[in-house]
Amino acid sequence: MIGPVRRIAAGVVGWAICAFARALTGARALWKGCAPVPEQRIYYGNHTSHGDFVLIYASLPPLLRHATRPVAGSDYWDTSALRRFVIHDVFDGVTLDRTRATPGEDPVAIMAAALDRGASLILFPEGTRNTTDESLLPFKSGLWHLASRRPDVPAVPVWIENLNRVMPKGAAIPVPLLCTLTFGVPVRIAAGEPKDAYLGRARDALAALCPPRE
Repeated sequence: MIGPVRRIAAGVVGWAICAFARALTGARALWKGCAPVPEQRIYYGNHTSHGDFVLIYASLPPLLRHATRPVAGSDYWDTSALRRFVIHDVFDGVTLDRTRATPGEDPVAIMAAALDRGASLILFPEGTRNTTDESLLPFKSGLWHLASRRPDVPAVPVWIENLNRVMPKGAAIPVPLLCTLTFGVPVRIAAGEPKDAYLGRARDALAALCPPRE
């Protein structure tokens, strides 16, 4: 539990971050495959910047935003007081140790517990930022494990266009550019569906939202 002053500060900072992200990118949300309704979901997107989850979060209507928690790496976000404040107090994030330095910690169980508490999640199945020329990296198995444990929660693909140019790796100052977020058709796991088959469908559903390259 956080105190009332810290809670108010977190709310103000969260509003400011979302407002800045929308102003900087002119973020436009296109709901092509589903509607922005208050349904529990796993939003999964392409990962090219530390700002990816912020832009998805900021693009959700307030009712959905307040019920949605980003999944992030504790090895990055828990390394300073400011980052901890942002990810935990401002965004109520679910942090996972990607280095697996804590023996016995089950990241899928942590995410499933967040779903059991009624939250929607934002995650990035590539597992790391994509700095290659490929549109998507291979998906890690976490999305399949989570979908297998909670098959009633659909996974919604979200393609983020241009954010890698707004926040290129190593840049200290963001570059104002228009960004579009396209929300696709929810992907539901079939009973007993193998890992490779499900991840292939989920990856194809996300890749299908990528605009044609010139």
